[in-house]
Amino acid sequence: MKTRKFIDSAVLSAKAGNGGNGSASFRREKFVAKGGPDGGDGGRGGHITLKADRETDSLIGIFFSPVRKAEHGGPGRRQQMHGKNGGDLVIKVPRGTLVMEAESGEVLADIVNEGEEFCIAHGGKGGRGNVHWKSSTHQAPTEQTNGEPGEEVSLKLELKLVADIGLVGFPNAGKSSLLTKISDAHPRVAAYPFTTLNPIIGTIIFENYTRATVADIPGLIKDAHLGVGLGYSFLRHIERAHYIIYVIDMAGTDGREPEEDYRNLREELKLYRGDLMRRPSLVVSNKMDCPESAEKLATFIQETGETPLQISAETGEGIDELRDAIFGMLNT
Repeated sequence: MKTRKFIDSAVLSAKAGNGGNGSASFRREKFVAKGGPDGGDGGRGGHITLKADRETDSLIGIFFSPVRKAEHGGPGRRQQMHGKNGGDLVIKVPRGTLVMEAESGEVLADIVNEGEEFCIAHGGKGGRGNVHWKSSTHQAPTEQTNGEPGEEVSLKLELKLVADIGLVGFPNAGKSSLLTKISDAHPRVAAYPFTTLNPIIGTIIFENYTRATVADIPGLIKDAHLGVGLGYSFLRHIERAHYIIYVIDMAGTDGREPEEDYRNLREELKLYRGDLMRRPSLVVSNKMDCPESAEKLATFIQETGETPLQISAETGEGIDELRDAIFGMLNT
């Protein structure tokens, strides 16, 4: 099955429209020997705006079309007619798009909320027509001004997903399987590391029709905060999550000990951003259908002092209890 490419960073070159030139025309009427000036002003150039859109989940459109230009303003016309304003260009971006100046890295905007807009390039003002120069001593002015050029910018855009909850765990912990059980998401699931190469968001709909968004972040490994493995692809997208769920492979199917996985997960988050340690969290022990999980769970509790919620994403065991726990976490 073909999957759409996920892009979470892109460079954008934007050029707003130039203002139209003012007109230097004169009245031409029958039986009027010397008509006066009647040149109109030029139209404004089109602005370029970024707009947060819930249905846009990637920067792929900008990645493959990085140069955008707005329409120029039209020239002024005779009979003091104003030139047409250039059409504004609105570029839809995902919620959570960070806008930075490409060269300096200065943050210009953080577009988070649905419908939020940020103008990145203003169109140039239209030029003035010769009618503005008419006076009692200057009745046939030929002066006019050209339109101003539109702003031109080079930006770097970076997406940090907006979700209520972030699922974190080592590769093969079963996060993707879990997401399919608790939400409407359908990520690819397979028994090998890094099945999930892109963040995936699902929506949980509770019995009272309230909703919560859950992000399955690509599995991290030790030293992910230094860029190892999927590194920043994981860590960047956990920043906006209000709650964190640690998904632990309690069966130790890849030869690691569950308590070490938990410690390493927390250490990676801490080294990346210390404030992540203060986010409300829940620990979930997955793969409890495996025979070895019960013994490892006892060791985990003894070593970490945490009593995780026991589930099996494979069989569905504990999924209802997990949904209830998530609902309670969101409403405390």
